[in-house]
Amino acid sequence: MDRTRQSNVLFVVLDTVRKDRLEPYGYERATTPALSRFAEEATVFESAVAPAPWTLPVHASLFTGQYPSQHGADQGSPYLDGDTTLASVLSAAGYDTACYSSNAWITPYTGLTDGFDAQDSFFEVLPGDVLSGPLASAWQAVNDNDYLRELASKLVHLGAMAHAKLASGEGADSKTPSVIDRTKSFIDDSDSDDGWFAFVNLMDAHLPYYPPEEYREEFAPGVDPSEVCQNSKEFNSGARDIDDDEWEAIRSLYDAEIAHMDAELGRLFGWLRETGQWEETTVVVCADHGELHGEHDLYGHEFALYDQLINVPLLVKHPDLEADRRDDLVELLDCYHTVLDTLDVDPETVGLAGDGAGAVARDPTRSLLADEYRAFDGAADPDAGQQAVLEGDDAGDYAFVEYAQPVIELHHLEEKASDAGIDLPDDHRAYSRLRAARSTNSKYVRADRIPDEGYRLDEDPDEESPVDPADDDVVAATERALARFEANVGGAWDDPSDVDADEADALEEADEETRDRLRELGYLE
Repeated sequence: MDRTRQSNVLFVVLDTVRKDRLEPYGYERATTPALSRFAEEATVFESAVAPAPWTLPVHASLFTGQYPSQHGADQGSPYLDGDTTLASVLSAAGYDTACYSSNAWITPYTGLTDGFDAQDSFFEVLPGDVLSGPLASAWQAVNDNDYLRELASKLVHLGAMAHAKLASGEGADSKTPSVIDRTKSFIDDSDSDDGWFAFVNLMDAHLPYYPPEEYREEFAPGVDPSEVCQNSKEFNSGARDIDDDEWEAIRSLYDAEIAHMDAELGRLFGWLRETGQWEETTVVVCADHGELHGEHDLYGHEFALYDQLINVPLLVKHPDLEADRRDDLVELLDCYHTVLDTLDVDPETVGLAGDGAGAVARDPTRSLLADEYRAFDGAADPDAGQQAVLEGDDAGDYAFVEYAQPVIELHHLEEKASDAGIDLPDDHRAYSRLRAARSTNSKYVRADRIPDEGYRLDEDPDEESPVDPADDDVVAATERALARFEANVGGAWDDPSDVDADEADALEEADEETRDRLRELGYLE
């Protein structure tokens, strides 16, 4: 099939948004009128699977087309290092590129903004002037060394507190209007003959929930955000109970945040229509992961791979895709190849050093636009997931998910438990690393501290009744697919503290000005 020419791509991530809270996915509350209109022009995917349940590894997968164990940006080493990003490829191909976000992880110090011509994080853990040079080396050393990793925890802990302040009544209700305004300005100023690529992350639906008053009054009337539990670690540690009424209040605040995001997204969509750019712009809207609000006795998006976290919304508008619904399996990392396909860009021919300089090659078997989508027997160089499907003894298709052993979340959980006089058992799920294989009708989750979990999603979509693979052929096949994936990626669970000694010395080699700056920020004594 010849691709219909598209000049631009707008890629929107609705951070931490569950698909069952969106009208296009059947939600009865009017949280998303703009997305509902968009869904009339787009393909709505029912079985889109995120490669991880939190921001950093998912975005790294979106930007590289790789699984977390391949790109390595995860709990132990929270930065993308050495991989050529989608933005770098598109910039080299002549497209104007920009990234606007209010997410603490999408900043220069994690490497996720590498390759973008323009970027702005409206919420940064550190000021921009210290996110490069010696401090960048120090940041990597901090995270790659057990002795120094406590500094990394302090760093992101500070970020979490800053986000809470920015999102509460003490700061602005939302950075989303500014993100949308900057995106419009970038598009307006773009003068590339080829077109533009704009990546946007909207953060409102991430804890804590302090929606603007207009939306709070509509969706959560009478609810005071300061009176409900806004810290998932308090609940998950056992330090805080939440009753049914409070859960209802929390969910209503969450709905209000989604409604605000939708209105701002609708403002951007409307402007693109008014300025005549809508028809030549491919639009991708997805969530990086979802959220748990008491299901499975959990709050937030840590320590689990349930479908509320990894079966995410995905809507794509492209002239070669029908305005319809699709039930077939989709992996979010396929979006990397879909964008390359949309703009007809090949990483190996755009002039990057070293024949692509580490960029994953464009693969039609992973492009949502291609006739051969997920016909992996045609893949030129199968990745770990493709191999796991190809090596199977059945015709099943599977998506794969990885959750490395948590570091920062575990630290915060232990802190809340300790404050409440609670000792977490060694087999608490917070200590577990998790991997999963998921098909459209089944899932199998492997863990290293808690029992594995298998589910028949076609019969038990809420994952309430675990199924032993010995008792179910479908779950058994899914477990075998996971085992093949594990064999192919092998090193995903290596100890992240096994690093070169030279890297661990980087902090000691930082100049005195940098060390003084770290002391001022509280990272050094």
